[in-house]
Amino acid sequence: MRLIEGGAVFFIKILYKKLSYFAHETAIIDEGCQIGSGTKIWHFSHIMPNCMIGENCNIGQNVVVSPQVVLGKNVKVQNNVSIYTGVICEDDVFLGPSMVFTNVINPRSAVNRKNEYQKTIVKKGASIGANATIVCGNDIGAYAFIGAGAVVTKAVKPYALVVGNPSKQIGWISEYGHRLEFDGNGMAVCPESGEHYSLNNGQVVKTTHLTTS
Repeated sequence: MRLIEGGAVFFIKILYKKLSYFAHETAIIDEGCQIGSGTKIWHFSHIMPNCMIGENCNIGQNVVVSPQVVLGKNVKVQNNVSIYTGVICEDDVFLGPSMVFTNVINPRSAVNRKNEYQKTIVKKGASIGANATIVCGNDIGAYAFIGAGAVVTKAVKPYALVVGNPSKQIGWISEYGHRLEFDGNGMAVCPESGEHYSLNNGQVVKTTHLTTS
C-alpha cells in the first residue's frame, strides 16, 4: 500500500495489522479512506481522500476514485474508470470498462467550478455498459441497464433499458439482466429467475416469485 503525504510517496509495510481488504502494491490509497472488508483494489488504481468503499467491491486496473465518492457493497468497477466527486453508487452497481462520469455541466480550464459539482446517484443493482457517459445530475434508477456507448442526458427510471447518443429508453429489464416482455395485462416474467414484474403508469415493480409445487 502507498500513502501520499506532502507530495512524497511512502511505502509502508503493515507489520502489526492485517488489512481486511486487498490492494495491489501499485495501488495508491490516500489517508482518510474507509474501505470495507473483502474489497480488492488492482494495479495502478488511486483511491483519493475521504472515499467510502463498501465490502466486497472490486476496483479494476487504472481506476481513480475521487475524494468523497461513496460506493456501496459489492460494487464492480472495471478497468479505466474515473469516479468523480459527487458520485454515489449503491450496492451491487456494475460500472463497465472505460465508462465516464462527469461532475460539472460547463467545465472550463480557466474557471474554478469545484463549488458547482453536481451529485449523481446510481441506485442499487444498476449496470452501466462499457464506454457509456453519464452527464452529471442524472440519477440512474435501481436495476436500470445502460447500454455500451450510451450518453445519458436525463434521469433513468428503475428497471429501464436505455441505449444510444443521446440515450433513449427502448424497454425494461429484470434484476437478472433479461429483457422484460409485458403482456396485455402489464405482467412479465424473468426467464432466468422466474420473478414476476408489473408495468403500471410507466413504472415497473417486481411483484412475486414463481412458486413450484
